[in-house]
Amino acid sequence: MQLSGHIKAMETALLDGEAQYQLPIGEQQIDMNALIGQRIELEYKNVRNCDNCGNEIKLAQKIYPGGHCAACFFSLAKCDMCIMKPETCHYDNKDDPCREPEWGLGYCFQPTVVYLSNTAKVKVGITNKKRALNRWIEQGAVSALPILEVKSRRDAGHIEVALKAFIGDKTNWRNMLKNEVELSNLTSLKTSLLSQISEEIEKFGATNLQDDVININYPVLKYPTKVVSLNFDKTPSIAGVLEGIKGQYLLLDSGVLNIRKFSSYHLTLST
Repeated sequence: MQLSGHIKAMETALLDGEAQYQLPIGEQQIDMNALIGQRIELEYKNVRNCDNCGNEIKLAQKIYPGGHCAACFFSLAKCDMCIMKPETCHYDNKDDPCREPEWGLGYCFQPTVVYLSNTAKVKVGITNKKRALNRWIEQGAVSALPILEVKSRRDAGHIEVALKAFIGDKTNWRNMLKNEVELSNLTSLKTSLLSQISEEIEKFGATNLQDDVININYPVLKYPTKVVSLNFDKTPSIAGVLEGIKGQYLLLDSGVLNIRKFSSYHLTLST
């Protein structure tokens, strides 16, 4: 098999408790789970196109997060700092309004959940209610528990800030990829944490969710004992046996490859 095209972050789903991955490449969707155990090669063709406008991003130009050109990155609402820090949402700020009010209304002012997850160790996070499962898989969580629901990302962001006084919000991605996970009892931790933020829960009208813990297995034959990060800008042709997938990473016997990082790159996939 040989396919070429611009790639995007892998699409995810959960089937019988195991994460499923589809890699968009050009107009095709590749079932990456089916390739585990096989030797694959990904070759970078020195072509990059903005994920939004499609314009070519020259090699001398900086490519921005999400595979965007400079013009799109600094004009799109989804690239604004408030997406990373939702508590800073400025949707109704007349002096610094939302870049795209209609988009912001449809994306940010939707039911949002605050959750706990075990990645490398326990962390707090927020996500759109409809995308919760995808979010946990993308982060490489082995278990997750939605704890509160609010009406917007902004409200969820304020609650997350309050919870960060007691728990972290970052993932040690190297430990996550090595499957070195410090498991916490999410249900017990939820009870303890919510008792610490009763004022915020009342202020933002948060609903206490009664969901069960979701456990996620990953299609991995062998976890790396040492994480070697692969990079198309340094090594245009990357090959190896695909030993597994976790988060947005391909786990090859030659190293690990963060697919999301290279969204908008033109690649050829060969098996």
